[in-house]
Amino acid sequence: MSDNHEHKPGRQAGLGMLIISFALGLGLLTLFFDDMLGRQINPNQRPDTQALQGGGFELALQRNRQGHYVMSGDISGEPATFLLDTGATDVVIPAQLADNAGLQAGQAMRAMTANGLVTVYATVIPVLHLGEITLYDVRASINPAMQGDTVLLGMSALRHVEFTQRADTLTLRMVP
Repeated sequence: MSDNHEHKPGRQAGLGMLIISFALGLGLLTLFFDDMLGRQINPNQRPDTQALQGGGFELALQRNRQGHYVMSGDISGEPATFLLDTGATDVVIPAQLADNAGLQAGQAMRAMTANGLVTVYATVIPVLHLGEITLYDVRASINPAMQGDTVLLGMSALRHVEFTQRADTLTLRMVP
């Protein structure tokens, strides 16, 4: 008696290897396209910092596909993505990121945002890093309505650096 549907061990192993190969390939493609998308949103994940001859630092930022200048940095050691916003008075931080960075929420204030009037809380960032540029005791606001790790880098921080825009490049310069 013979069974037409005999399971051959070699055939099952081959099918298993095909499924594993497909899953691995799909995972690698996902990582590749996730990284590519991340670089389109934030082309300055590792900003190129140059030491200046007389001291200080300069970094050149590339504009992203939406026309914004976005860069990676940190607030008191907590990684953050900064959206440079010369129209913002203060640095504005999402509440979750502020908690992770150990920032204390101070006096409640009302602030006008693109989404209308919101309550924010005054704080001070002890140390803010933009590449090799380090800023100390920067005035900021904690906005509980903001989500994620994107921080609006307003003029309370940008007033400490020189910045120049030419074509799609924004250069930040910190001189002693």
